[in-house]
Parts: sequence; structure tokens; C-alpha cells
Amino acid sequence: MRRHLPLALAALVLAGCQVVPPAPTERIEVIERGETRRNASQAPRDATSETARVTREVAFPEAEYARLEKQGTAVVSGRLTLSGRPVANAGISVAPVTRYSAEAAEKALAGIAVEPADPRARAYTHTTRTDGGGHFRVTGIPAGEFYVSGAGADPVTGAPRVVIRQISLGNGQHREVILSR
Repeated sequence: MRRHLPLALAALVLAGCQVVPPAPTERIEVIERGETRRNASQAPRDATSETARVTREVAFPEAEYARLEKQGTAVVSGRLTLSGRPVANAGISVAPVTRYSAEAAEKALAGIAVEPADPRARAYTHTTRTDGGGHFRVTGIPAGEFYVSGAGADPVTGAPRVVIRQISLGNGQHREVILSR
């Protein structure tokens, strides 16, 4: 169960689950539970991982998402490292900061998994995987406040880790984001 928790938490956080209201300063948050699931055939799904989730209290805010763009011209690139070593084939997500995402992120930071995000929120999330050196690049992102998240097993300890960073993007801007723990 713990192997799948970071990917689920990262996906929930970045699929429209905000914790921190938008602000001009950057915030770095770290969640230290679970592991990124690399593909569907790699490991069977643990039934308890679905039953251990709490129900969302915040309903999907249609009006808030309706004001957001799904595509844009900004680019986020960077590298995911854990214990100073790159994490290959790790899931990376870039999702808008919204009040819907706040609830899931708040719970995720407390180590509590919430039910999966509404598919409408996931439509605003941009995802990729890291290369062999832990590098990633995500294009087509609109201007706004975003969570950038990466998840994987710590190469030194084997412990599952999720790293989340909040950033601001302008139209056409390229941001370099180092996700490290």
C-alpha cells in the first residue's frame, strides 16, 4: 500500500487540490509517503489503498476551474533528486493551485490520502516522467500558480518520497524547478 501512496498523493495534489493560496513567493512542501507507480503492470493494486482514502469535503469548484486555461505557452523543466541522486522514470505533475487542490494537498502533507480527483480537475494537470538522469520538461502550460510534484523511491534509503513545489508562471515563461529532498 505504501508504495502507491506518493503517486496517488501527488496526482491528487496536482490534479486540482490546493493547500496554499496563490502568493507571489514560492513555497516548498515535502510529503514523505509512498512511491511512484511506474506502470500499471508493475505491481498489483492493493485493495486497502483505495479503502484508506478519506472523502473530499470540498466539492469540485466548476466556476473556479472555468476561469483557468488548460493550455498555454509556458514551460517547466527541472530535475528530481532524492538524497542527492537523480530519480529515473518518476512521475512529474504540474497542476493549478485551486481551493479544490488545497484540501487534498493539506491532507497529503499530513499523510492522509483523499479520494481521487474529479476527472474535470485532471484535465488541467500536465504530466510527464523523468529521464534516466532525473530531468523533466513539461510544455504547453498556461500562466498562473502551479504545484510541481515529483515522486519516487529514495535511491539511498528506499523510502518513498514526494516533493512538491509551488511556482508562478507567466505567459511564455520558462521556469527551471529543482525538486530535491
